[in-house]
Amino acid sequence: MSPEEPAAAVPSLRQRRRAVARQEILGAAEQQIVERGPHALSLRAVARSLGMTVQALYHYFPSRDDLVTALITKAYDDLADAVQAAVDAAPEDRATPRLVVAAEGYRRWAVAHPELFQLLYGAPLRSYRAPADGPTTRALRRMTTVFQREMFDGFTPAQLATADTRALTPSFRAHLEGLPPDGLGDLPPAAVSLLLGAWGHMHGLVVLEVFGHTSFLGDHQGELFHTAMRDMVEDIHRRIPAAAPPPPV
Repeated sequence: MSPEEPAAAVPSLRQRRRAVARQEILGAAEQQIVERGPHALSLRAVARSLGMTVQALYHYFPSRDDLVTALITKAYDDLADAVQAAVDAAPEDRATPRLVVAAEGYRRWAVAHPELFQLLYGAPLRSYRAPADGPTTRALRRMTTVFQREMFDGFTPAQLATADTRALTPSFRAHLEGLPPDGLGDLPPAAVSLLLGAWGHMHGLVVLEVFGHTSFLGDHQGELFHTAMRDMVEDIHRRIPAAAPPPPV
């Protein structure tokens, strides 16, 4: 550390105790969701399970919405961690496209944590509204960035801009061009269209499985998903034109 660089402030004992208490509350609330489902979340029951009063819980989470926001943020971060871990563990031989690997990491987490997946993507909790551009949005963007990287790795902006997405209407293209740069706005409209279409395809299959609609396939649900994701990646790559050869020297 250079002399000009200030030392990181050490959290006080009170701050450390507060951080531990918040994690215990989050853990108890998450356990309640796992046992009873997201819509049964009760601050009173969470407080009771920790031997504290609801009034004491409000010292750490001033409202139900604050607790729900923290739970959703944590679930998104856990899901993003699972997706990234799957990609990091993939062998270098690329026998399976890394986008397929990422999608399978997404599916595995969702199947293993159906109640938390329902918290993220099931019926909205009554009266809850996520803060605009808050921690839940930032956590979702983190996961989207992983899929964006694995889908378009190796392609140039010029290739992505001329991808075959059939004709986008002028109004839709204008809307995509106006997306904020910290979201999908750093991609050309054609690439955004491809990414969102792929997201819907992947997510739709996972939702069907998590909510039991493909249970008739039994152990073959994973095989269906793997095949569908490979076909999807091949279709996406067919739609992106080959890079122009370098000019002659």
